[in-house]
Amino acid sequence: MIQSMTGFGKVTTELPSKKVTVEIKALNSKQLDLSTRIPSIYKEKEMQIRSLLLKQLERGKVEFSIYIEYIGKDTPTQINQAAIENYYTQIKTIADNLNMPLPADWFQLLLRMPEVIKSEIQELNEDEWLVVEKAIKEAIAHLVDFRKQEGEMLQKLFVQKIENIRTLTGEVEKYEKERLEKIKTRIADNLAKIAGQDYDRTRFEQEMIYYIEKLDVNEEKTRLANHLDYFLATMDHGHGQGKKLGFIAQEIGREINTLGSKSNHAAMQQHVVQMKDELEQMKEQVLNVL
Repeated sequence: MIQSMTGFGKVTTELPSKKVTVEIKALNSKQLDLSTRIPSIYKEKEMQIRSLLLKQLERGKVEFSIYIEYIGKDTPTQINQAAIENYYTQIKTIADNLNMPLPADWFQLLLRMPEVIKSEIQELNEDEWLVVEKAIKEAIAHLVDFRKQEGEMLQKLFVQKIENIRTLTGEVEKYEKERLEKIKTRIADNLAKIAGQDYDRTRFEQEMIYYIEKLDVNEEKTRLANHLDYFLATMDHGHGQGKKLGFIAQEIGREINTLGSKSNHAAMQQHVVQMKDELEQMKEQVLNVL
């Protein structure tokens, strides 16, 4: 069963003083394009986090984020009251000495001063990390499950499109006898026009054989059927087949194009256009296969 590169996973876990939310988003990409947003307290574990993501996700444009919401009274960010009092005294003294008006909004001014907001350097507790690591693994598992569900939908779509192309190929066959009869009639009419004229019959027969072979589409139909079967078989090999399916889709397109150029029949060409439309819809979605 194939998997989609698109996915989403989110897990929130609660610790004594905070909630930690792990969120992973994935879109299609030719390789793994990983970006991370990790709070400073977990920065030392970044390589371990990346290793988990690389091992499980393989390909895609992946955005990984950890968010912290403090729910207790103790937070790593504190207001430095001593610094505020110091700035207040200095500003008031300067204003008095220079006969200047005092600020209208003391609080807003003082909170913008350097060193008023201080963040304590936190050390990561290993027991806390084990809880966060578990949340990361669960978020990855959710994303993988999402990818599998999307992959099932894509596989059903591809099977439908493959069968549509196969059906249209069968419709093309209905016009082959009619097409050949028209070609023979046109050739016979042209021969009647040159009746009695001298020409190289051997060369003429060689040209006729070449012309008929050039219009024959049996090889294209056989190769197209083989490519369609190969596409279905490749999907059943499991995930990680996206690039291969893209190559097979290109080969399918080549055979359909050749079929169109050889058809020389309006109704056949209409079916070929429908086949191209079905294939283009497939190729758009193949880009999203892992």
